[in-house]
Amino acid sequence: RRVNELPVEADLGRELDIIEIDAASNRGIDEMRSLREKIMSAPTHLKYKVYIIDEVHMLTKEAFNALLKTLEEPPAHVIFILATTEEEKLLDTILSRCQVFRFNSPSRAVLTKLAIDVAKSEGFKMSTEAADLVALAADGSFRDALGIVQKVILASGDTIGSADEVAAIIGAPKTSSILELLNALHMKDKERALAVIQVVTAGPVNIKLLLRLLLEHVRAVMLLRNLPTQSESILKAFGPESQEKILSYASGPSPLNSHLLLKLLEASEQTSRSPIPQLPLEIAI
Repeated sequence: RRVNELPVEADLGRELDIIEIDAASNRGIDEMRSLREKIMSAPTHLKYKVYIIDEVHMLTKEAFNALLKTLEEPPAHVIFILATTEEEKLLDTILSRCQVFRFNSPSRAVLTKLAIDVAKSEGFKMSTEAADLVALAADGSFRDALGIVQKVILASGDTIGSADEVAAIIGAPKTSSILELLNALHMKDKERALAVIQVVTAGPVNIKLLLRLLLEHVRAVMLLRNLPTQSESILKAFGPESQEKILSYASGPSPLNSHLLLKLLEASEQTSRSPIPQLPLEIAI
């Protein structure tokens, strides 16, 4: 509250005393009562006290009610920032007394560009396909994307990062393995498809990433078949070899279609619950 009242020209580092509270471990009414007592004392040298309550949805109902009284009439020197990933768990009485700002995860395209730009700033060239793999593994996290780029730069023997180098670091299968599996599915050769999975899973591979990449390829075939005029945007995240295969499969009849996508989606959802990670994919095949 009252963030908009801060002077625009203020040096925030000198104006604010920032205190962070983890609601997951300080979730009871006693903690909120203690907080209410603490906020009454004005900062000695600074203008504002900012209390950031992280994971605020973890507070008990009684703690919420105690916090509500504090939010209704906070001292002039206090600003509250309530952070949560589960807004729906907050009481309406709390939300109605707050300005709500929703932060969205960065898109895959944004993370892909970030990977390329950061690598370039370090004198390292990362292919679009490799950067897209970074974005895929980062799953909406800037921090994870930067961490993967750093690992690729440190692990690479030269100044060029390939998709296979990224795959080795994040536990994804090589592009050649995905294309071999894709071709086996296209040919309805389940023996070959299962054999590819046996080879791939013999190493330290992330099955969820394997399924995600397979889904990406099959989805591209389906989209290209139904949206041929959008081929450039559909194929831009893939390397030349993958693009060639996807175009080939989309140009004629193929079991790489929406029915297969549904089976792969079901397998993907079951993977994390399966005691044998590759089993749902093997069953789908």
